[in-house]
Amino acid sequence: MTEPTTSPRYAASVQARHDVVREALAIAPVVDGHNDLAWEMRDQRDYDPAGFDADLTGVMQTDLPRLRRGGVGGQFWSVYAATDLVGDEAVVYTLHQVDFVHRLVAAYPDDLALAWSGDDVRAAWATGRVASLLGAEGGHSLGTDRPLSVLRSLRRLDVRYMTLTHNHNTRWADSATDEAEHGGLNDEGRAIVREMNRLGMLVDLSHVAATTMHDALDVTTSSVIVSHSGCRAVTDHPRNVPDDVLRRIADNGGVVMIAFVPPFVSEEYARWSHQGKLLRGSQPVVTVDHVVAHVEHAAETMGVEHVGLGSDYDGFASFPEGLEDVTGFAVLLDALADRGWSADDLAAVAGRNALRLLDSVP
Repeated sequence: MTEPTTSPRYAASVQARHDVVREALAIAPVVDGHNDLAWEMRDQRDYDPAGFDADLTGVMQTDLPRLRRGGVGGQFWSVYAATDLVGDEAVVYTLHQVDFVHRLVAAYPDDLALAWSGDDVRAAWATGRVASLLGAEGGHSLGTDRPLSVLRSLRRLDVRYMTLTHNHNTRWADSATDEAEHGGLNDEGRAIVREMNRLGMLVDLSHVAATTMHDALDVTTSSVIVSHSGCRAVTDHPRNVPDDVLRRIADNGGVVMIAFVPPFVSEEYARWSHQGKLLRGSQPVVTVDHVVAHVEHAAETMGVEHVGLGSDYDGFASFPEGLEDVTGFAVLLDALADRGWSADDLAAVAGRNALRLLDSVP
């Protein structure tokens, strides 16, 4: 029988869970691997950062008050151009996104701080600010003319990671959601990974085919990031990471950051969303437990020191119950604490592992 929520014993257990989460966040606040605020601000606000310090519930899934309530101390802001843009147009759109993030940080200097290194993140935490890092989502952002030159320019603009593809192949790498074209990386793709290593940019393996993941791991001399994906063994979705790759990323010293996106975390939702609008029926319910399953599988397969969180807020229309916006990080950590996770392990997944990765790739 379910214990009444008004009982003293229940109240004590809730308090104990909250205490564990508070202890964890005191060790390391959340460092989220992926948030599409910049793209959403383009559509909703024409890149105007005004009002980001107000509650934007119903407009966006992210704002400063809710970041605070969610325990977020570090955020990788995605800088993204749609994959139907090619060549110079993709580069220009990406630069618009980069410019927005820089202007957002400048507009709220008491709340946000631009960051590159682990020490930058720690300095932001010490002053009560959210460390703001940038991640370019998709190698098409390099355009088609002299992509290495564009890559070096993005590095100078403090873009910390680049996802090798988005939903479509580039001329040098296969995407997880496109027809195989290169069998992973071709020679140009391997050269781009090597240059990212030289520049200190993190190689992001979200969105890429498993063959591309393996090829990148063969080439890279630095630890990699998977900024917003799930585990293929839990949900058989092409955007998720197979177990053999999870183990290789652990050996590489990298971090897999678990996304909250319903089709990535729920097999039932993934099947429903794949059926098409005329055949769908009722939308399956997705909850925090679905995300917990991915976090725990990754921890069991890789070791807890290689797991992080990469929500993809403002990159999908709806999120699991209880995780509808950036306050959901606290809900997820509560759920893990309820399953017996220690404060130290929660701190590792919340932000310490991401911090270690930043330290390891200067």
